[in-house]
Amino acid sequence: MRYDVPVGDPRFGRLESCVCRSADVAEGARNRLFELSRLDRLSHLTFENFEIRGNKNAKFMTPQDAHNLQVTRDNAEDFARTPKGWLLLEGGYGCGKTHLAAAIANFAVSMGRPTLFITVPDLLDTLRFSYNDPETTFEARFEEVRNADLLVLDDFGTQNATGWAQEKLFQIMNYRYINKLPTVITTNLLLDEIESRIRSRLQDEEFVHHIRITAPDFRRPTETSNPGISMLSLPEMKAMTFKTFETREDELGKENVTTVIAEKQDKFGNKYKEKEIQRVKVTQEDLKTLRKAVNAAITFAEEPEGWLVLLGGSFCGKTHLAAAIGNYRIDLGGQAILVEVGDLLDYLRQTFSPKSDVSFDRRFHEIKSTPLLILDDLKESGASSVWAEDKLYQVLNHRYYAHLPTVITSTLKPDAFAVNYPGLWNKILDAAKSQVHVVDMPPYRRMTKGKANHKKSK
Repeated sequence: MRYDVPVGDPRFGRLESCVCRSADVAEGARNRLFELSRLDRLSHLTFENFEIRGNKNAKFMTPQDAHNLQVTRDNAEDFARTPKGWLLLEGGYGCGKTHLAAAIANFAVSMGRPTLFITVPDLLDTLRFSYNDPETTFEARFEEVRNADLLVLDDFGTQNATGWAQEKLFQIMNYRYINKLPTVITTNLLLDEIESRIRSRLQDEEFVHHIRITAPDFRRPTETSNPGISMLSLPEMKAMTFKTFETREDELGKENVTTVIAEKQDKFGNKYKEKEIQRVKVTQEDLKTLRKAVNAAITFAEEPEGWLVLLGGSFCGKTHLAAAIGNYRIDLGGQAILVEVGDLLDYLRQTFSPKSDVSFDRRFHEIKSTPLLILDDLKESGASSVWAEDKLYQVLNHRYYAHLPTVITSTLKPDAFAVNYPGLWNKILDAAKSQVHVVDMPPYRRMTKGKANHKKSK
């Protein structure tokens, strides 16, 4: 019908369904959105059957993770009952994001609210297919999506990042942002990894409720996120605890023999490296640096936060302290991975094999998002490939911005560390997020005097 109103009235010339058909039109809109959502396949995902303590068989669910799940579920249910603003659920694979997003959608549908639940890749495919759909037009489908009473976008960030896809996503989200339309978004990405125009809207703290889910994968409850890679499963590493760590107080004033590599230059100006044997004595200052590192490691283990970087020569105790941190967290029921940098990169490369049963993307995500990552023996970057350096930087850059606890050990001196890893060193110098300890001790393994039977702490 048309409104019989004068020119200038907002309703002039506008076609609207008569009152007798408005209910049918609304029902038709709800049905179309429901069909697009395919929520019939997800009808079993509700708030009632969401496990707030994770998988009952989970070995690595911490009390903090359980509390985080409880808070997230409560916030999701509150949003479902009163959809207002945007809800952003961020977390790793299998942490419960999709379950909660579907629970919100199912609740809204049960209340008669026109709701579209759809993965972002499927949304883009739906829009593409509408160009050749005899039953609708692209414009009609696009309007239907962006005007949905409640829009739930699952798996944001897994879409093909073409120019067209980015533009359509931005148009949808910008429209809903301007018009304050309730929207739920789930993603594996950090905000810094999201396209800048969309990110700026997601950073509106007054409009967007951002929750990060820390729980491990529900579907792999009995494993760490990276089975088989962590050296903490090895007997020698399991034995590296704070109780077995030697503070070396009895070595004060005793002579040690150590090997150093000196850079020299011949008469032609050519540089070369030469090994030299040095005899050094353990001083009070040496012991002081060790005590500081031990205390820092214990504090970090009790409450992992930010980064802990341990620098020092070979066999000065860095790896023992790093392993002690990991073992401490595992004893409390948490997750920790300790891996040498070279082994980590090989672990990622294995996914390129045709025989690999896991994708690079999944394995890479698990590494960079694991609750506690301990990277042992970070070497000179010059020995690595461009690919290796890039992946290592991506892992650590993600963990820095995600505020994920990370331990790094290296034999590099601070200046050499800064030269080899300038991007990383800048983050380490951020005193609010990281701390650096230089363990200036001779190696355990070359005592010439004192106790004859020392444990070999690396």
